[in-house]
Order: sequence, then C-alpha cells, then structure tokens
Amino acid sequence: MGSAFVYAAARTPFGRFNGALAGVRPDDLAATALRGALAKVPGLDPADIGDVIWGNANGAGEDNRNVGRMAVLLAGLPVTIPATTVNRLCGSSLDAAMAASRTIESGDAEIVVAGGVESMTRAPWVLPKPSRAFPAGDVTAVSTTLGWRLVNPRMPKEWTVSLGEANEQLQEKFSISRERQDAFAARSHALADAAWTAGFYDELAVPVEGADLTRDEGIRPGSTPEVLAGLKPSFRPDGTITAGNASPLSDGASALVLGSERAAAGLGAEPLARVAGRGAAALEPHLFGYAPVEAANQALRRAGIGWDDVGAVELNEAFAVQSLACVDAWGIDPEIVNVKGGAIAIGHPLGASGGRVLGTLAHVLRERRERWGVAAICIGVGQGLAVVLENVSAA
Repeated sequence: MGSAFVYAAARTPFGRFNGALAGVRPDDLAATALRGALAKVPGLDPADIGDVIWGNANGAGEDNRNVGRMAVLLAGLPVTIPATTVNRLCGSSLDAAMAASRTIESGDAEIVVAGGVESMTRAPWVLPKPSRAFPAGDVTAVSTTLGWRLVNPRMPKEWTVSLGEANEQLQEKFSISRERQDAFAARSHALADAAWTAGFYDELAVPVEGADLTRDEGIRPGSTPEVLAGLKPSFRPDGTITAGNASPLSDGASALVLGSERAAAGLGAEPLARVAGRGAAALEPHLFGYAPVEAANQALRRAGIGWDDVGAVELNEAFAVQSLACVDAWGIDPEIVNVKGGAIAIGHPLGASGGRVLGTLAHVLRERRERWGVAAICIGVGQGLAVVLENVSAA
C-alpha cells in the first residue's frame, strides 16, 4: 500500500452565529472552500479527482441531499466527479480526510478532495411526523442547531445531558478550575489574533462571495483571564463553563486536497505532509470531551512514534475544560497546542472543524520545521478522532 499526502488546505473565515455568514447557504460555503483548495494545486485537471468526501453534522436543511455532491456541482466541477457526505458530528470533516487517505492508500484513487461545512445559523427547526393521522393538539418545532434532539426515551438520561452539563461533569471528574479554563480561553484569542495579524491564515483563508468577512469573526483580541472571569456560568449556577471558555456557534467550511506520492506531478504542487496514523475511539456519551485521548494515542501507535516525538498539536477546543483534560492526560507541553489559536476564538462550525485543524497542522509543521504533529477532535455522543501528520520536508 502507498501513502497518502496532504497537498493543499483552504477554509473560509469562520463566522459567528447570525453573523457575517448568516446570509450564505451551507452548500455555497462548501463550494467556496472546495474551489479555494483546488486553486492551490494549479496543475490539477478536475477530471482526475477520484472522489470528494465531505463532512456535515446536520443535513436537515439546505445541506440536505448529499451536500458534498452539491458542492461539486456548485463549484463548477465536471458532473462526472462523484461525491459523498459523511456524518460523525463534530468530527465529520476529519473523518472525511481519514476516509480519503484510506482510499488513496488502497489505490482506489490517486486524488481525493475532503472537507466539511456547517451553517449553524441556518440549521432549521424540524417537526416530527405524527404517529397517527389527524392528531389533536400542538406540535413543537425542534431546533437542529446543536445537541440532542428527538431523543429516544430508551437512552439512559445520564447520556443525554446537554453538552455543557457533560463538560461540567468532566470538570468535576478532573478538578479543572475555572481559572485554568479562562486562561486557556484568553490564550486562544491572543494566539488567533496574532496569527491573523502576522499573515499565517492568509494562505489558508478564502473569501466568501457576498460576505464582508476577512478573518474569523469570533476572535476577541482584548480577552484576558480577568475579563473572562466576569462572565456568568452558562449551565450551572455555580458552574465553571461560560460563553467565554467554550467555542461559539459558528458558520464555515474547510477543504483539503489529498493524493498519492505520484500525484504530485499532475497537481503542480509538492505535498505538505504525509498521513502517518489514524485513530478513532469511543466511550460513554457524556464523556465525549475526553475521547480524543485514546484516539490520539491510537494514531501515534499506528504511526510508530510517541508523544516525545510530537512538535505540534491541533486540538479542537469545543470547551476549554475538555481541551485541558486531554492535554493533561497526554502529559505534553501545553505550549505546542493550538499555537495559532483554537476553536474558542476561531469558532466551531461542526462539520468544518476537523478539516480546519488538519489543514492548520500541516502548515504549522512547515512553519515551525517540526516533523510530527497530531490533529484531534472530540465528538458528541462519546467519540474522538485523531490523525498524525509527518512533515515531509523535515523527514
């Protein structure tokens, strides 16, 4: 079996809920990221794309009917390019990239595009169909923006608590203070702001037509631990999780071009990184924030390396508390984690975040001349994914 390489990465700036991207359909966001990634491989004949694998966590609104295929058509690619959409909730686009790498390694395709999209702003309300004809009484519309909905009553109640309550329980389990969470969140904002100001994201970001957004909308450069300490808890009166130390509801899309080693000639680009290991893990649904721990450990074992070899980590910051729990469990230097900011500042459009962290990791490894990196993400309902990248220029 051959190896799979990341050749290019692109993403839209991420918008806040009901913010600058609120007027843009998710399928249009997906097409924007797709075109942006392909523009970075100028030698590519689009007809040579073997498949497009797209991530999306909702699929109940304008992202229905296989949004990956819609992105292909709206991006103006040949109608002969196939596409599929995968749903592993927050990990959907990282799952898509993992599937793309396996497709290439198996020899089923030389070039695969992976990515993901989410418009949490435009996620619709849904009505369940009645169990019998002509029911009397009112029916409640259910928001599909985030979290559990239309829950099966057979599910244990401790599994189906809100995402915030689940992370308050994680905080209790690992005794992670409010002060640590706020400091971690403030660092995320500061690093994201510095990275945009220094031009790091200029190579990754692609503008969205019709939207006045030139950088991630959620970044607050003035955030400090002292400012964040003044925010009220969001889920428990005496809790530690606030709007300031959790990722915001967001809109956006990301995309990656993956290919075999021999695909380089046709792409007109050199590979950024090799996919060296993959991991998927699961545990109790309400402990989802801790699931990246084993997923990353799996990926490292499969890559044949250990944490001492890792020079950069991109961990999606769904909540500061779960990020800190993972970093503590790995026993790594926190300073190598999310050096260009994380989802608390950048945003977390569910289906797009995995592609963002993987693309960012590839570029961070290049910039810092580190050989090995880990991209990891926690996933609602108790799952985690991780990918190990090898910087081929440092091999």
